[in-house]
Amino acid sequence: MSGLILKLAPNERILINGAVIENGDRRARISVKTPHANILRLRDAIHPDDATTPVSRVCYEVQLILSGDRAIEDGRKNLLSGIEQLTQVFEDRDSRHLLGDATEGIIENNFYRALRALRDLLPREARLLAVRG
Repeated sequence: MSGLILKLAPNERILINGAVIENGDRRARISVKTPHANILRLRDAIHPDDATTPVSRVCYEVQLILSGDRAIEDGRKNLLSGIEQLTQVFEDRDSRHLLGDATEGIIENNFYRALRALRDLLPREARLLAVRG
């Protein structure tokens, strides 16, 4: 059985199925064997006040599901709608691939996969906003 491998820095915090876990003073490697465990690195978390762009808002919605603050079915509807809107803006092949990965993750209840794909869109979105701004 394979699983997710987390490599944690000293004192790094993660959220697993609603529980905050803090690493000790040394680097650690943790294998998560439970399929579809909800995991969020707190250093990567987007603060609600910072969810001000279309991609960051969709990422934040995924975080709400991973933290247990949003029901999966309600969140799935919001996420799929948000990704549909993003496909109207991101027309390049790489971005479409990331949006496809995010969609597959959502459909498969693999919200960590969806978040990883969506986070990769944040720098692209920043470039688009800088050009248009």
